Order: sequence, then C-alpha cells, then structure tokens
Amino acid sequence: MIDVDTQISQVRRRLGSRTLEAGEARVSTISQIYPTGIDDLWDVVTNPERIARWFLPIEGELKEGGHYQITGNAGGTITRCDKPRSYAATWEYADQVSWIEVRLTPEGDGTRFELEHVAHVADEWWDQFGPGATGVGWDMGLLGLADHLADPSHVVDHAAMATWHETPEGRSFLRQASDKWVEASIAAGTDPAAAREAGERTFAFYTGAAPGAES
Repeated sequence: MIDVDTQISQVRRRLGSRTLEAGEARVSTISQIYPTGIDDLWDVVTNPERIARWFLPIEGELKEGGHYQITGNAGGTITRCDKPRSYAATWEYADQVSWIEVRLTPEGDGTRFELEHVAHVADEWWDQFGPGATGVGWDMGLLGLADHLADPSHVVDHAAMATWHETPEGRSFLRQASDKWVEASIAAGTDPAAAREAGERTFAFYTGAAPGAES
C-alpha cells in the first residue's frame, strides 16, 4: 500500500458553498495529481472493471443519462459526460441526494484528479461531524486510486479494508485525514475549537475510538 504520510500530503482539500434552487449547499473538493496521462486516468475512473479494482464494484449504464449503482454504496444518474475531461452525476444514498463532479486536468508530467461533492447538509449534522464525515471517505477513495496506479494488477481487498481501521497504518491514515479536513474547515471560517471537536467525532466514527482518545 502507498505510504500513508506521503499520500496524505499529496492531497488538496477545500470547502466552499453554493446556492442551489433548494437553498444553500456545502461544497467539498478533493484532488490529487497522479503519474499517468489523462486518457489512462479517464479509463481508471470510468471503466467498471478498473473502478472495481480500486473502489467498489459498479453496475449500470456508465454514460450520459445512464443510471449506476455502486455495491453497498451510492447510486444515481450520470448527468453530464465530457470525455476525457469531466463527468457529473447525482450521488443518492440513504434517501439523500447530493451531486458529484469529477474533473481531470493535465498537470506537469501527470494528471490532476479533482472531485467536487455538493450537498445540502443539516446544520446539526455539520456541527457534529464537519466536512470529514464524507471527506475522509473520499480520502480513502483517492488512496485506493493511488494504489491501483502504482500497481494496476492490485485489487482492493474489501475484507481486509473492513478492519483496516484497527491497524496502526489505518489509524494513522484516518487520524491524519480527519485532521486535514479540520484544517480545511478552519480555513473556510469555522471556529477552530468547534472544527477540532467535529474532527474528533469524525475520527471516532471511522475508528470506533472514543473522542479525544488519540493524541
């Protein structure tokens, strides 16, 4: 697996907001440069066989207007496709609808993968967990993507990942990812103490640790 410290440091995270017809929405953006060309990265993030290797199995029509379903996770409709630059889709999970957009941009000798997640989030939920509730999950996706590109024959072991949070490596990754989303929250204007408390609850959610148990 990719070195945890290196992976965490290579990811950019930022927060914003957007006014939609249904009201104000939270916008979380995460990105990383990968050492491959845009056409290969497009294949990695749109080819069902390759998606299953680094993320989760996916079914459906992966084309504009098509419906998709990720095993044990979200489903939705692909609303736009601009090969090999970007695609957008609804992200429907647990009776909630949000929106994602994936953008690929050549940068240096590689390609930047950028994912934007737009969601209406209740204030009480945001105050409790902050952006890390979904952000840490996206961090894990980018880790899987990095692993796949480092070794395309590698297939994510979902059984092992189910207990990864119990390993020193997994806890370190989740600790650092939670803290990075705290930093992004503070940079976006959240009270530092409130952001850190939400970060502790997010870390506890992903690891089962009591809030504050980790230094």
